[in-house]
Amino acid sequence: MSDYSTVLPHIVVVTSGSAGDLFPFLRLALGLRQRGHAVTLLAPLMHEALVRQAGVAFHPLPADPAVLEDPDLWHPRRGFGVVWRAMRQGMEGMRAFVASLPREQPCVLLVHPLAVAHADLCRADRPGIRIVAAFLAPSNLRTVHDLPVLGPFPIPRWLPLTLRRWLWNMVETTAINPVVVPELNAWRRAQGRAPVSSYLEEMAGAPDLSLTLFPAWFGGRQPDWPARLLCGDFPLYDPHPHDAIAPALLAFMGAGSAPIVVTHGTANLHAAAFFASALAAAQRLGRRIVFLSAHRAQVPASLPPTAFWQDYCPLGALLPGAAALVHHGGIGTTAVALRAGTPQLIVPMAYDQFDNGARVAALHAGLTLKAGRASARTLADTLRRLLQSPDIHVGCAAVRQRMAAGNGLDDVIDVISKTVSKTGKI
Repeated sequence: MSDYSTVLPHIVVVTSGSAGDLFPFLRLALGLRQRGHAVTLLAPLMHEALVRQAGVAFHPLPADPAVLEDPDLWHPRRGFGVVWRAMRQGMEGMRAFVASLPREQPCVLLVHPLAVAHADLCRADRPGIRIVAAFLAPSNLRTVHDLPVLGPFPIPRWLPLTLRRWLWNMVETTAINPVVVPELNAWRRAQGRAPVSSYLEEMAGAPDLSLTLFPAWFGGRQPDWPARLLCGDFPLYDPHPHDAIAPALLAFMGAGSAPIVVTHGTANLHAAAFFASALAAAQRLGRRIVFLSAHRAQVPASLPPTAFWQDYCPLGALLPGAAALVHHGGIGTTAVALRAGTPQLIVPMAYDQFDNGARVAALHAGLTLKAGRASARTLADTLRRLLQSPDIHVGCAAVRQRMAAGNGLDDVIDVISKTVSKTGKI
């Protein structure tokens, strides 16, 4: 039997989803590995090259790429069920991987919020495990105090706390618990454990430690968030930090006025109508436009000389030369645009995107537009307001200064490392 009494705990980092879900956890994995920990990152197989390129040990989780074809993936209410069902095989793979580890070796699971319940199942099989949950955006955490925007219909800020609690209960009992709780309780029964009635309570209460992957000025700590909580910062990560802008794109950028950059998520295969409207909006405004999408078929087949398509370009390199960024409101894209001080037009579809957009608007760093209203005319009108607003240009400059002041993520990684060192205890 090996002696693990003086060994730093093995940190198993678990995420799912698109590149926007991978990159924050890859940034954490790198930071913990630099501090001497053995780190293995578990993620869908499609991310293997990115993880191995970063030098982090990788274990693939099963994933069905057909989920990207499901139009309900981007539905504000039905999308959660699509994601949960798509994660099922991967989470079973996580349990199998954890079960294969030496039982004497200290182990910490650093997981995506949607993997918390499965991490708790792993801990029941192996009680010495500790769980750290990393919350990517403010709306990942339930609160009645700073009520997040949970869909396309904003909630009045004057709503009393009792009605806010009722609203959360309605969201959970109608859209979340029916999808998750029966399956979760079946697994718990197999372990001889009591059932749970609330998935969100399980997600908040099961971790030994939680951390936020956004700064306090974007989403401050709330009284009803988990007590054992570290407040962090945006874990900005560029998989190709030394890549230059492609020569053809660089030539286009330099051949005229600053263009509008449009993207709509790395996993979105249903953006064709949106991109067509964006092109028409740019033409209405007499503006040049750049489309960033890995899926050429989503972009209009025939582009005028004032438009350009690129499959990939580091946003951090491109945005300083852009007039504005139009996007879906993913937290990673949002953070990169805030760092660049680029005005944002956020057109959210599902998940945390609505709340992220509302927070950008509150910072006077951008505007939001409902996806159902994103016609060429409305996009053009909203972009005109965005580009001509003095308040937004001032707000973008202020946020850029905040981002440049320093990244507190390294301090959080230090705390995680020191907290779990040697014993794995939290």
